[in-house]
Amino acid sequence: MEKISWFLLLSCTMLGAGGGFFFKRASDPSVHTYRTLLFGLVCYGSAALINIYVLTMLPYSVVFPLTSITYVWTLLLSFYLLKEHIKLKQIAGVGLLVAGAACLVI
Repeated sequence: MEKISWFLLLSCTMLGAGGGFFFKRASDPSVHTYRTLLFGLVCYGSAALINIYVLTMLPYSVVFPLTSITYVWTLLLSFYLLKEHIKLKQIAGVGLLVAGAACLVI
C-alpha cells in the first residue's frame, strides 16, 4: 500500500505541473483556449483529488513538503515544451526546495 501512495503522490505533482502548463498554453491566442483551459482544469482538479486521497495514507507532514516536487516538473516543462530560458538561480531555488523537502521526509 505504501508504494502506491508514493506513486500517487508523484502523479499528483506531475498533474499539478501539467495544469500550470496548460493554463500557460491557454494564454496563447493561437491555441484553442477553451480546450487547453479545460485540460488545465482537469489536471489541477485530478491533482487535488489525488492529494486528498494520498493524505489518507501518508502523514500531512510528509505529503505537503513533497508537493514541492511540482516545481521540478514545472521547470522541466517550461524548458522543454515552452522553450523558456531557465537561469541558474531558478535551478538553484528548485534544488533548495527539493533538498528541504527531502530533509523533512528523511
